Amino acid sequence: MHITTILVNDIPKVAVRPNDRKALSRFLRNGGKYLSGGVPDATITHRDADETEAARWQSALALHLAWGGNEEDFFGVPL
Repeated sequence: MHITTILVNDIPKVAVRPNDRKALSRFLRNGGKYLSGGVPDATITHRDADETEAARWQSALALHLAWGGNEEDFFGVPL
């Protein structure tokens, strides 16, 4: 999948690259409390990442790979 930006109340919070739609849905469901900061009526949406957000994700991936991690295990980075 593409690098995806998760937005909370239209504010970009996290750039992720899920393996598939099921992984994205699971992250949105399980990470809702983390993403919303505990605000019960927060609106969580997603869209394709823009160039700046994708570059930040790529930079974090490069750091992850530098210490010996692999791309399959890397999910995302806070914005």
